[in-house]
Parts: sequence; structure tokens; C-alpha cells
Amino acid sequence: MNRITIPICLLLLLQGGVRLAAQQTNAPPPSYHIYAGNTHAHTIYTASHGDQYVPDPSKKLIHIGSTQYGTNKALKADWEKFQGPPAAHYALAKANGYDFYITTDHSQEAPFQPTNPTNAAWVATHRAAVAATDGNFVAIAGYEHSENNGPKGVGHLNVINSAEYLNALAPGIDLPYLYQWLKTVPPAGDGPVVASFNHPGPHQYNDWDYRDPEVTDIITMLEVINSNKKIHYAAFINALDKGWKVSPVCGNDNHGFWGITHHTSRTFVLATNKTQGAILDAMKNRRTYASLDQSIQCQYTVNGAIMGSTLDRPQSFRFDISISDPDTGNPRDKITKIDIVKDGGVEAQSYSPAPAYAVTWRPTLQDATNKYFFVRIWNAGGGDAAGADPTHPIAWLAPVWTGR
Repeated sequence: MNRITIPICLLLLLQGGVRLAAQQTNAPPPSYHIYAGNTHAHTIYTASHGDQYVPDPSKKLIHIGSTQYGTNKALKADWEKFQGPPAAHYALAKANGYDFYITTDHSQEAPFQPTNPTNAAWVATHRAAVAATDGNFVAIAGYEHSENNGPKGVGHLNVINSAEYLNALAPGIDLPYLYQWLKTVPPAGDGPVVASFNHPGPHQYNDWDYRDPEVTDIITMLEVINSNKKIHYAAFINALDKGWKVSPVCGNDNHGFWGITHHTSRTFVLATNKTQGAILDAMKNRRTYASLDQSIQCQYTVNGAIMGSTLDRPQSFRFDISISDPDTGNPRDKITKIDIVKDGGVEAQSYSPAPAYAVTWRPTLQDATNKYFFVRIWNAGGGDAAGADPTHPIAWLAPVWTGR
């Protein structure tokens, strides 16, 4: 019988490799920072409407083919005070403390015709985002895919960080076409292409049809908050129940500068650092939450896995929830209630602590049937948006999926 001998140097190398692999396996989990921003905004390139106009009954909204050229409004004499190019949006967002800001103009608008990655407005938007980004602020370019004419369902989506774009109203560009296109379009810069369902009705997108595993991992977000205070909770629940793995965001959907300085609701991401790649990675992996409070800090794990994760079909779920608000001089910002929601929007468990600026809650749930859980937050004032109501939630956190 032949005996195989291993030189001692090779043996030591192999043993070192085993130890290194063990060390890598036991590496500490990533450390996440919480950043706040806006995932839905329109600049002067959304030329059909916006804060730069006043109503004018003598004018008509004009569509020529699939392009929107006209408006039923008149341009204000001092319109530049109200609306401007992407560079002006990014500069004002940076000056007002946003960590990130994404512009998402309508792709069917005249400035983006003809539809081409070399289109002047498209190129200018991306160049402005690169120029505005620094160590304290991240500007990202996207577009709103405004599918309004069917026939295979309607509904708007934001496509973020794509190198190319579609005219949503062009013949044949329906939702199934978009979903297939999303699987192949390359990113424009660092990080992946991600997408979000915008201001959805409960049964939009042909009642959440055309889903498959690939597009489910690209359309990873849904606007639970739109335009600062419009809540789309029923759509969130229906999308989750139809199998979409979406995480809540807030799209302020501002069509001018006013919303940058006045809207108080935010999208929050849990990212490893403040870069475009890290923020888009957080969106891709569903580490987001939407809040009517512009500074609340939220995160949780289940069985040690960060919010947005998919578990491996456990039957015991150990939550570790941490909520705080840095505005400790404002009693309206005290946390008053946390609950855990499961399939169908059913409340699984609720906790009402003594109102406080920092609350932790570590419940364990036993469950063998549900497909997801997520966390909702209440505070004493109902959030920072106009018409705040403390009897309603102020924040919706990313789900954790059970793997079932």
C-alpha cells in the first residue's frame, strides 16, 4: 500500500487555513449606521408640472405619442425660486441635513426624449449626482417609471442607479416588460440597481402580479409614506401577502424646493458607511424603514439576523428591538408603543412602555406558519408631519421573512 506523506510546511499551511476559515466564520456582524434621506423627488426635468407653475385654464396638457410635452399651467415669473435642476436639489438637501437624496424625474417627459443613455438631461442628472456627493452627503440619480396606460396593470415605480431608462408610456412598455428589463439593465455607478413601488393603491400593479424570484430581489422597497404624510399601509400588507419582499420607504415626491425644507418624513437606511454603494446595498438587502419623525433611530434583529433578513424556517423568533429619539427635549418624541405584525397585517404582540426617549424590547414568539414579521412604532406626538395623530403609527420597519 502506498503511503502519502505531507511536508510539514504544507501541513502547517493547511492548518493555518483551517484556523483562518474558522476565524472568518466567527467574524463579528457588520456595524450599521442609520442615515436619513429622500427616495423620490422631481426636478425641473419633470417639465409637465411642479411648484414652478400656477394654474392656467387657457392651457392644455399635451401628449404627442408617448411623450408629455405640455402643461395646463403657466410658468411663474420667478419660477427659479421654486424649482431647478438636479444640482440645485442636491445642494439644498445637503444644506438641510439630508444624508442622501435621490432624484427621480418622469422618464416620459420632453427633456428625456429621445430615450437614450446619451440623452442630455439623463447625462446631466448623473453628472450632478457625482459632483454633489462627498463624505457627508450622497446624491443618487434615478427615474420614475410612470406606467399609467396598461393594459397589464398600472402603477409607478422608482428605478434607482440604472445606466439606462425606459419611457413608461411608449408602446409595449408595460409592467411585465419593465420587470424583465430590470433583470438586465446595468448600474450607472457604485452599488446595484434597485427599485421601489411608488404611492401604491392596495391592488395596483395588476394586483401585484408578474412576480418572480429575480425581480423580487430588485424591487425591494415600497412607499409606505408618500408626500410627507400620505400612508399606503394597505398596499404594503397586500404586497407582502402576495410574496413581494419589500421594505418600507418614504418618498416625499416633491416637485420643487419647498418639500426639501418643509417635509419632515424620511427614508432611513442601515448602512455600513455613507457611500452610494453602501446605501444602495442597504436598499437591496431591505435594511430600511419609513418614518413620520425625521430623526427617530430604529433597528432590530430576530435570532441575531438584522431586519430585512430571511431566516431558515425557525419556529422560535427572538426579537431584539431598539428604538430611540435624539430629540430629548421634546416630550412629543417619547416612544409610547411598539408592536410586531405578522401575515395579513395581524398584530402578533404589542408593548406599551412608560413613555421614554429610548426603549428596548426583547420578546420571543413561537410560530410555525407565518411568512413575515415587521415592527411598527408609535410616539407621543404622532410624528413631525402636519396633522400628526398619536393614535397612529409613526414608523414602519423592514420585515424579517421566516423562509416559509
